[in-house]
Parts: sequence; structure tokens; C-alpha cells
Amino acid sequence: MQNKIYDFIAVGVGPFNLSLACLTAPIENLEGLFFDKNESFNWHPGMLMQDTTLQIPFLADLVTLADPTSPFSFLNYIKEQGKIYSFYIRENFLLLRNEYNQYCQWAIKKLPNIHFNTEVKVIEYDENQQLYFVTTFSSKTNAETIYKTKKIVLGTGTAPHIPKSCQSLKGKAIHSSAYIQNKAELQKQKSITVLGSGQSAAEVFNDLLQEIDVYGYQLNWITRSSRFFPMDYSKLTLEMTSPEYVDYFYNLPSDKRDHLLKNQKLLYKGINKDLIATIFDTIYSKKVIGEIDVNLRTNAACTKAIYNEENQSFELELHQVEQDKRYRHKTEALVLATGYGYKLPQFLKGIANRIQWDEKGRFATNRNYTIDSNGSEIFVQNAELHTHGFVTPDLGMACYRNSYIIKEITGVEHYAIETKIAFQEFGVAAAEVIESPAFEIIA
Repeated sequence: MQNKIYDFIAVGVGPFNLSLACLTAPIENLEGLFFDKNESFNWHPGMLMQDTTLQIPFLADLVTLADPTSPFSFLNYIKEQGKIYSFYIRENFLLLRNEYNQYCQWAIKKLPNIHFNTEVKVIEYDENQQLYFVTTFSSKTNAETIYKTKKIVLGTGTAPHIPKSCQSLKGKAIHSSAYIQNKAELQKQKSITVLGSGQSAAEVFNDLLQEIDVYGYQLNWITRSSRFFPMDYSKLTLEMTSPEYVDYFYNLPSDKRDHLLKNQKLLYKGINKDLIATIFDTIYSKKVIGEIDVNLRTNAACTKAIYNEENQSFELELHQVEQDKRYRHKTEALVLATGYGYKLPQFLKGIANRIQWDEKGRFATNRNYTIDSNGSEIFVQNAELHTHGFVTPDLGMACYRNSYIIKEITGVEHYAIETKIAFQEFGVAAAEVIESPAFEIIA
């Protein structure tokens, strides 16, 4: 057991906890450790296609929106690479995914307190010492080590989601998170189907579309949505990724928040409109030269799916929602672009009694991003969608959330925390509320 007591231990090293590592690095007398069970940082490697970009500007890097002078900024990275003028001439604020991945790897090399190949197995709380004991296992040394810490920051991220109708296809169908690794094998098949409606589905479909005439496969895109929705990037809508909207959403009743999230999917799960245009134009151009077998189906909810070993193909049962008609679809290859979901880490069992839970068994997250009953010890990153709204997975809000978490951990506002950035008002101020009607209407 390590005798040293750390101020915090962060579990998982994705972009959000990496941002926290960068922002805490220059703070004196603040000691934290970051553990990740993976061998190294590799952000969504299965979707690192050549031309895919983030959906946010480069200013939403690991640090800039909290500290524009930080040495961990993307601009400092691109300067060190000798590419800042090329980036300037490119005149595109959206970073390539590969470039963002390399930038994060560059930042990690500068941080000595990030440890990969280290899995957190158990977290327990010692009442006498009022400390958390974190047991880790090193896949390199096969050794267990116990660390003491005052606070915990959970950043274990989300895992690929497989719909109930496709559960039996595990090991057969490819989730979009593993697309690149399986692309060559997919292109050997006579027919490929992409199931899903968001950005990942569009990127996979577009990538396979580029060589459809080279390989001659049939390419299908099926979604249960009523159309291929573009993400809303209008400026007043983007104001909803603001501290004010987080406050507004957080203070709504739980059932109202859940209802809103179902109707706000276009704000964070839609498709880049330029990509939609590219897909249309590519299909048009290829059809001018020669016939290609492309099929796009909307309003098609997958209700059942099996893999037929005899003919080595997937058989999907689909429900055309608006017509209320069912039909079958066969395909040799299937890509499930069905998103990601949060999975409760096993290591939380030892401290489950210290965590607040809502009526649906989710974290009852406090406004300050804590989930413990004291509201000061266990913080979460990207696990508060149901309490803080659709901005939760947005990389652009990472610096804001981490500035907030750092203030809560240290008691000092090391980075200015914005409270009002939007031009619009999302709710009604207490002073504006009418307690009783000013006049009565008589029928």
C-alpha cells in the first residue's frame, strides 16, 4: 500500500480526464493520479478515417477555453510540429480526428502522472481515515497496488451500444467503433448494410460509398428515423451549450429532463450537413458514370435480427413505422452504427452506499458534478446526461466542467468559470413569476 495521500485519483483517460490532467498540471500543491487499463491513448481508433473531422472548432481543445495561455493548447502542439502555417492556410477550424488523436497523445507524453496498463479493480472507503482506497492492477507487472486519495473523478467513458434486437449478433456484426479494423473484410462481401442514423453511420456509409464501383458490392443504409437529420449548428441553438442552459436543464423535474433529451437528439446525434451533401453528390456522380446498387431506407426500425449460418448472411426484420408494415432485409455484412452508452464500472460496488442514485438507478448527479451524498468527493465526467443535458458529451464543454471540478476539489477558482455567455434567456426569473392572475376572465 502507498502511504502517500493524493488529492484526487481519476479513473479513465479519455479527452475529459486528459483535459483535467492538463489543467491541474500547473497548480501547485495539488497532486492527482490518472489510471487507464488500456495500453495507450487511442481515441475511437475504429473511426479514424482519413478525412473525418471533429464537429467542433479547434478552440475546444483540452485547455484553451479555460486557459488560452496553456502550453497544452492545440496551437502550441501544431506550432511544435512545424505545421501552424499549413493549418492557418487550410482555413478550416474543424480538426481532423487523426490530428486530434495525435494532439492528445502529445499532451500525454508531457504528463508524468498518467498511467496506462493500470486497471482500477476496487474502490473502498475508510471511515476512520475518511479516505478512499483505490486498488489497481498492472497488466505489465501483474502487481496490485493500493493508493489513498481524498477525491475520485470518474472518466471511464461510454461503451458501444448494441440494441436488444441485435444482441444475438455479437461476434458476427461489426460495431462502427471497430469499422477501420474490419473494413477490408467488409468490402469482400457482396452486400453491406449500415444500421443507424447518426454521424458515425453517415461516415461509415460515405467511406464505403467511395469504392462501391471498385468492389461492386450492394450498399444499404437503414435508419429508424423519419429522415437523415442534419445536426443543428445554428448560432442561437449553439448557445444551448452554455452554463445557463445547464443550470436551466438541471433545475427541471426529472421526467421533463428525460422527455427533453428524447427530443433533442438532433442537437448532438444528427449528421453534419456537409457530409449529407457529400453523400448525395457522390451517389449522383457515380450514377452518371455507371449504375451502382445503393439503397437508403428511413422509418425502418429493426425489431429482430439473426445470423443465418447456412447462407452466411444477416436477416433483419424491419418495421416501417409510418406505414405500419413489416418486411425483411438480407445482407452479407452488417455494421451497427448504434451509438454508445454508459456502463456502470464494477469497481464502484465497494462504494455504492456512498453514491446518490435516482429512481431509475442512475447517478443522482449534483450540479457540481459530484454523485456522493456529501456532494464533494466523487466527480463524474460524461455520466450526467440525464441531469446536465445534451452538452454532457460535448468536447466543447470539457474545460468548463473541469474548471468547475477543480474549484470544487481545491476550493479555489483557478480558472474563471463563466456563468452567463448566452444572449437568450432559457427560463423565467423568480421576479417575473406571476403568483396569481392579474385579472379574472368571467365566462
